[in-house]
Amino acid sequence: MLALRLVLTACLAALLLASPALAQVSDRCLAISQAPVRVHPAQFRPAGLKAAEVRLTFVGHATWLIESAGGIRIATDYNDYIRPATTPEIATMNRAHTTHYTLYPDPRIAHVLRGWGKDGAAAKYDLTLADVRVRNVATNIRDWSGGFIPHGNSIFIFEIGGMCIGHLGHLHHTLTPEQIGHIGQLDVVMVAVDGSYTMDVPGVVETLKTLRARLILPMHYFNPGTLARFLDAIGSDFAVETAKEPSIVISQARLPSEPKVLVLPGF
Repeated sequence: MLALRLVLTACLAALLLASPALAQVSDRCLAISQAPVRVHPAQFRPAGLKAAEVRLTFVGHATWLIESAGGIRIATDYNDYIRPATTPEIATMNRAHTTHYTLYPDPRIAHVLRGWGKDGAAAKYDLTLADVRVRNVATNIRDWSGGFIPHGNSIFIFEIGGMCIGHLGHLHHTLTPEQIGHIGQLDVVMVAVDGSYTMDVPGVVETLKTLRARLILPMHYFNPGTLARFLDAIGSDFAVETAKEPSIVISQARLPSEPKVLVLPGF
């Protein structure tokens, strides 16, 4: 196994040297993750985006539709209540509440990535589909008895268009140094800011200051008052803006130079 790992490491290093763009993204996004890569070819389907652009649409709650220039669509926290109008190629989900997962995903979805493993084991994904790479970092969640469920949540990281986009899922605690190392440097982060069902607001602010993603997208906030509480807490550290539409197109060139919170309409 050690010899095989060394061979695979050497092959990956050669690939990164041959592709400077891939090396740059992987160096920042991959960090110290050692999960195996599974590659699946996909037919190119234009999404109306230029190369290296990504469209993000806030569907609601914790569900986002992520679209790549190569035509790959991802739905985060895919569930039975809030779904994008289009069928994605990839669906990620968590089990903290039924609004974050489903036992009955659309059978047309090619890749359903559940953020929890069996019998307390951590889920492990590293999937490459056309111009998209998806991997995860497991975290714990609280249970209803005051304890916790190990590895009950996954932070999903999407490497698309030379950017690292992270969806923190139903995060219940601040991140350990090991988890931060596996996450790497995010360019964009989608974060639950309700301050109760997930992590409290001071914990959310601490986590965002640690990650220092250039674009912070709040989600999972239920009402304007809950959102305002988060914005008041984060406003002294990062700039805050509000978008008029639930969709934005991002690229490395369009991202702010310093961390900024951008609120898209919808709860």
